[in-house]
Order: sequence, then structure tokens, then C-alpha cells
Amino acid sequence: MIPVIALVGRPNVGKSTLFNQLTRSRDALVADYAGLTRDRKYGDGKIGEHEFIVIDTGGISGDEQGIDEKMARQSLLAIEEADAVLFLVDGRHGLNPADEMIADHLRRSNKPVSLVVNKTDGINEDIALADFYSLGLGELHPIAASHGKGVHVLIDKVMLPFAAQVEEAKNKINVESRGIRIGVVGRPNVGKSTLVNRMLGEDRVVVYDMPGTTRDSVYIPYVRHEKEYTLIDTAGVRRRKHVKEAVEKFSIVKTLQAIQDANVVIVVIDSHEDLVEQDLHMIGYVLDAGRGVVIAINKWDGLQKDDREHIKKEVERRLGFVPYAKVHYISALHGTAVGDLYDTIESTYESCYTKWSTNRLTRILEDSITEHQPPLVNGRRIKLRYAHQGGSNPPRIVVHGNQTNSLPGSYKRYLENKFRTVLKITGTPIIFEFKSSENPFAPKKK
Repeated sequence: MIPVIALVGRPNVGKSTLFNQLTRSRDALVADYAGLTRDRKYGDGKIGEHEFIVIDTGGISGDEQGIDEKMARQSLLAIEEADAVLFLVDGRHGLNPADEMIADHLRRSNKPVSLVVNKTDGINEDIALADFYSLGLGELHPIAASHGKGVHVLIDKVMLPFAAQVEEAKNKINVESRGIRIGVVGRPNVGKSTLVNRMLGEDRVVVYDMPGTTRDSVYIPYVRHEKEYTLIDTAGVRRRKHVKEAVEKFSIVKTLQAIQDANVVIVVIDSHEDLVEQDLHMIGYVLDAGRGVVIAINKWDGLQKDDREHIKKEVERRLGFVPYAKVHYISALHGTAVGDLYDTIESTYESCYTKWSTNRLTRILEDSITEHQPPLVNGRRIKLRYAHQGGSNPPRIVVHGNQTNSLPGSYKRYLENKFRTVLKITGTPIIFEFKSSENPFAPKKK
């Protein structure tokens, strides 16, 4: 399984800034005042060849009351979930009593802890580190999270003990899992295990009318119509303020790890409830992980006509950010339209992993330009010369030309829609990269 790294420390030591560096995103809010992060935030991290799940937490100061007390409790729970902990301290402000309290808790947690001294840019590192040796947490790691300084070296050291574990997990998945790996995710009690049993044709997974029956991810290889598949049934992910039992907290991490293991993910949504933020976050995480997505609106058979129309309008309105994802209206309990999922799973998997020749992609680019030319910039036409594939899952297409930095977003969307239509890509986003050739007549920089 992919390792889980938790970021803990006092308020305003740079945890959210480091979270954004590790996830290559701006998902965590960052501002120069304490207490901005109120809850745990999960992200998909990648530095170099290392992949991991990172948890951003609120600060712990030791004198919390009210909402701050709950925020500190979230941070302590993140330590329980993690395989490794990055304990951040502020190199500019020196050692603080709250740092000593957190260090004492971490020593008793028996988790691998790396003491990270942040904000060391522009100051003498030796002086910045001196105070923190007294915490007795081993090697100190000086970084500047806002600039990314020292982050790569830090992650190399933190991930070193997990290298064998990650490789073993990947080999285990490749050996034990056959065919397309299908993840089934969603909030608790939306019918995930019922859907798994219906797709298998037998009761392989415990089904009970109580949220949270599934505690761990279950991998089930099977054969359908002489094709091999592996279903991954996962524990439900509910809003974190409703997560109380310790065992369920670990289920969230297991679900995120299962998404990483899958090729195509079915996001199950309960048609008896309106789409909620947690459903949208789950779809977003699947896309961020680069997995194909299929959306299944479950319990469709029990709805009146007016309710069905309402849900369809909600789906059209709130899922506009994934127009390429196929939506199925199903009843896992009675099997209605469940068989139709397989055609979409197959086409989504093919879209994620198909290879296209440079010749074909360049022809599509040329046809697109003929139909609708790029705009003029400073009196010169933007030229797009050729395209080639830069990767799969999700498909990555690299376009070479001149002045590509000036290409407007509307034209990029036009190209994406054109390529998606011609190549028949469904269920996965397309990532376009635009590269400009250097002008041989431009003056050389000294």
C-alpha cells in the first residue's frame, strides 16, 4: 500500500505550505496567521519517484478551547492514521513549549518521526537548528517550504524505509489482481457492497443496513464472459465531522489507497439524497489520482418520476466539471442496468491506456487547425506544428509549436474536445502540454 505521511506542528509553522509543495496543488489554504486549517485534509503526494498520501492538519498549541480543541484532536488522529510523521517547527522563532509537548506525544506514539525545521531560508542554518536538538528526535531536516528548498531531500530520506514495502505491495497487486481493477467507492450505506455482490453474482461481501459495515478494502478477482476482473470494495467515506470510531478513521486512508490501486473507479451515489460535497470531493480525488471514473446513481428503482427528474437535473448541474464521465442510473439490489456498467468500464479503461501514434495525433491537430485556426498574437499567428503522446492514465498529449504560451484557454478547450471526439476518449481527463520551439534568430542570453 502507498505510505501515509502526516504533517503536525504548532499553528503557522508552514504545514499547509509544505502540503501544497508535496501535492503540487494549492488545495490547502495558506495565509500568514495561525489556525487557518481547521480539519484534516488528504492529498495525493508525489516527489520524484515517490508516491504517498499526505495529511495536512491544524496546529497544536496545548491551550486549545472550543473549535481549537477539536482541531488539535484532528491532528492527533492524523498521527494514528500515518505511517510516518513530519513534525514541523519554526526555525525563525526557535523552540516553543508547544513544540516540547508535541515531541513528547510523538515519542509515545511509536511512529517514525522526522523533525523538520521550516523557514530556514535567508538565515544561518546552524543557529536555526541549535534549539531543536534538545527535543531528542534524531536528525534535523532544514527546509524552506515556501520555496521548495530541501523538500526533495527530506522526502527521499522519509520514504527510504518504505521502499521495500511499496515494491512488495505493487508486486502483490500485479500478481493477485487479474484483468481490469475496478474500485467501488462512495459514502457509507450507498450500496457499494450490494453492487459488488450483484456484479459478482454471489454474496461475497457482507451487506447490512448500517453505515460502515465494510471496514477495509476487499480485493476480489473473478471472471465474466471469459474476461478477468478484480473488484475492490472499499469502506465508505463520510464527512470527517461524522467520523468518530477509530477503526473508521483508518477506513478513509484505505479507500484512498484503493483508488490508487484501481484502473477504473465506480463512484456510487445514493439517488435518495441530493449530491453532497463529499460525493464531488470523491470524484475529484479519483481524477487527481489519474484514474478513469464511472458514476453510478444507485437505488433508482424506488424513486417517483418527479424525484428522478430532480436528481437528473442535479447531476447535470453539479457534475458539469466531468462531462466526459458516463452516468448510469442503477439498482444494485435488483440488478437494474448493472450489466451496462461493464461496457463503460471497458471503454474507460481503453481510453486511459490506449497508445496513439505521433502520425495520427499530428493529423488530428492539423485537421483541427484547418477547421479553426489559432488566434493572432501581436500580429503573428500562433503555429502548432505536431503532437505526440507523452503518457497514459490519464492520456497526456504534447503539442509543439511557436508562441504556445500565448494560446488562450478557449482554444485549448477546443483542442481537447476535438481530440476527445476523434479518439473517442471517455471517462478520463486529457492533459495537454504545449511546448514552444526556440527562435534561432533571437539574441542569446548571456
